[in-house]
Amino acid sequence: MSTDYQQARSALGARLRELRYSRPEGRLTGTQLAQHLGWTNSKVSKLENGRQTATPEDLRAWAEATGHPAAYEELEARLRGFESHIRSWRRQLARGHRPVQETWQEEFGRSRIIHAWEESVVAGMLQTAEYARHVFIRYAELQNSVRDTEDAVRARMKQQEWLYEPGRKLRILMWEAALHAQICPRPVLAAQLDRLASAIGLDTVELGIVPLDAPLKISPANGFWVLDERIVITEDWHAELWLDDDESVTGYLKVWNTLRESAVYGTDAHRVIGRARSALDAR
Repeated sequence: MSTDYQQARSALGARLRELRYSRPEGRLTGTQLAQHLGWTNSKVSKLENGRQTATPEDLRAWAEATGHPAAYEELEARLRGFESHIRSWRRQLARGHRPVQETWQEEFGRSRIIHAWEESVVAGMLQTAEYARHVFIRYAELQNSVRDTEDAVRARMKQQEWLYEPGRKLRILMWEAALHAQICPRPVLAAQLDRLASAIGLDTVELGIVPLDAPLKISPANGFWVLDERIVITEDWHAELWLDDDESVTGYLKVWNTLRESAVYGTDAHRVIGRARSALDAR
């Protein structure tokens, strides 16, 4: 978790404690507040000490219980501020995958050039509907989130219209391992590999594959997207990170360019995809 994020969460916790202390009817102890809200004592302690992120519902309940209902808007604005950079999957997927995909589509719509690196799955902008379906199902199972698979697939397919708009450019790098990852049945992966091969012919796509046996200058770590050199979106198992400071954008582009030195393109990329296809057929 980033230092900035933790500092913001700690500051929110200090503000919550201040509201508890300044209740108009007199200070509440942490135990009294927990009993009033039907929470555990540890939840109150964690929120006040920045060890747990409050939900908007938590903040509203806290504001009302401490006699400061008008403070909710301020508290919620603080929460929005630091979660705009670290967006937990628990919150994002509370309404399913479709809203997340629509947020990405909005950002894509604002972008002309996208640099991307994917090390474990085929990039969403190049996925078939059936491959995307299996990806969403797996992640919904992992996160125990709302199952809106078909809506999410439609939203992802809608994103791909970006590839057919003049003036756009997707500069995508993928590790060969992503071509072998069987997150879906073999026939689905086979069709996905065929789709990937056909994308090499699109004038809006520059597809580079980093072969498994290619010399590497850096480790092929987690995937990321850089949109118009103004924002980086990357993810971990707990959250997406949206980074818009110049230092982060520059750093991720340096990573992308370093990985690019190990990539192959055109006929050589076709050959790597064909190798994955042959390995799949041989199993």
